[in-house]
Parts: sequence; C-alpha cells; structure tokens
Amino acid sequence: MQEKHLLGLEHYPAEDIVSIIDTAFSFREVLDRPIKKVPSLQGKTIVNLFFENSTRTRISFELAQKRLSADTVNFSASSSSLKKGESFKDTVQNIEAMKIDAVVMRHPDPGASLHLTKYVDAVVINAGDGTHEHPTQAILDMTSLQERFGKVKDLRIGIIGDIMYSRVARSNIYGLKKLGAEVILCGPTTLIPPHIDSLGVRVTHDLDEVLDWADAINVLRIQLERMDRGLFPSVREYRNLFGITSERLKKHKKEIVIMHPGPMNRGIEIDSSVADGKEAIILDQVLNGVASRMAILYLLLGGKPENN
Repeated sequence: MQEKHLLGLEHYPAEDIVSIIDTAFSFREVLDRPIKKVPSLQGKTIVNLFFENSTRTRISFELAQKRLSADTVNFSASSSSLKKGESFKDTVQNIEAMKIDAVVMRHPDPGASLHLTKYVDAVVINAGDGTHEHPTQAILDMTSLQERFGKVKDLRIGIIGDIMYSRVARSNIYGLKKLGAEVILCGPTTLIPPHIDSLGVRVTHDLDEVLDWADAINVLRIQLERMDRGLFPSVREYRNLFGITSERLKKHKKEIVIMHPGPMNRGIEIDSSVADGKEAIILDQVLNGVASRMAILYLLLGGKPENN
C-alpha cells in the first residue's frame, strides 16, 4: 500500500483501491466459514473514535476488527472527557499514549481525519467526516459492483438524490472515476453542487434518462432534517420526480442493479418493493462492508497471512 492512512479517495491511488477490493474477496470467503475469525491482526489495538452517531459503519468496523482478532476499544464523544472541556488534541494524544495501532474516526467536521494525523502516529481511517468523504462506504460499494458485474471499468453508474450534502456521493465519484466507470448524477437542482461536472461526471435532472442509461444506480437517502431549508417543495414531489418505484423501473424494460448506503427512507427515495427486490444488492453491500473493512485494516496494519 502506498498510503499510510485512508482519509479519502480523491487523492488515493487506484492501485491501492484495487488491492483492497481484491483482498476483500479473500475475506468474504472467511465470512462464509462456520468460524469467521482469523488471527491476522492479533496483538494490534484499534480505537473506534465516533463523534457522530452511527449504526452500520460502527458495527461493521467492530465486526471487521473482531474477525481479524484485533483488540478493539470504543470511544463515544458523548460520554468522554470532551464533555468536561478537554480538547480534541488532548483526547487523541492521551488515547495514543496507551500504545494503539490505528484509529477509526467519524466526525462532523470536514477534514477532521486529516487533522487527526497531525497528533497521532497511528494509522487513521476516515469513517466519515462531515459532508467531505466516506471512503470505506465507496470501497464497499465498488466491491459490490465488482462482485455483481465482474468489473468496475466501463460500468455506467447513476447516483440519485442528495448529492450536495452526501459524503458517500463524493467518495463514490472519486473511486468510480479512478477505476474507469462512467458516472451520472441526478437530483433536484438545489441538491446538486455547482461545478460538480468538473469531476468528470454528467449531471441531469431527468431520472428516466438515468434509468435508460445506467447499469446500476446508487440511491442516496433524502436527509429530511434539511427539509426546513426549502431545498425541495415536499416529500411527495420528491418521490414523484426522483423516487425509485417498481412502476418507474418497469417502464424501462431492463435490469438495473439497485444500491443504497442506508439508512433508507422507504416510500420516499426508494419503495420497499424495489429495496427488497431481486435486483437490489443492498444486503450484499452490508456484508461486503465487513469484508472491505477487514481488507483495509489488514493492508494498512500489515496483517499476518492466515497460515503464519
């Protein structure tokens, strides 16, 4: 691996992404065994440093660490000395003084994981930093596409919904473009960042155009907490224009692979009949999340081969 940390995919080498995906498939085989554990990171200590709530990402990382036999420490900002006024710098330096090997961090501020690397020598993995990036989600998404299609290169991928505030969208754009996929973005004008086409993607506000074109679509969560900003008139109008429904998909008479990073607003951006349908690989994404994060931890922490 060329990089010590995984902070984002914007400047991450394509070869390292490919190495992670290839290694993830090896760990998928481990996860299918009756005993889903290998000693690859035995003796390594990893701290999960979460300053924001998380369900899927946190559990996925914890499982990945335990499957690799690492020692895991969970830190919650809400119950830490930060509540007593301790600074971010003092908190992380005190944690590192306990001789840790890696930190997995989620933080509401863009660039927080890069900031963390200035204070610790341990490997830093970004589990989401504000609206900036969520690199491990993009890697598990690409692993899922590789599993389904046998390739990522030349695939046509649509990303639908709230692009403006989505760290998942940004990391997916960077990763997919590096691996040779074509990407089109679709959503309300108010939820598409200006100049996003400079990243080598196309933009449309016509969902049917995307469905005609795409091999797979990644449907992003509509963040209802932003509704009071008037970014779109109503949930009903959003669903009518951009919701992925069985009726809309049937009109296109083709198979389109359906992805969603979760959590889902069923009945808004995606209908239950689609999310639970045969073309959806949403639960495969969850399983590949554990395998991909095992691969990331293994490669960045210099894990031992299983037969050692």
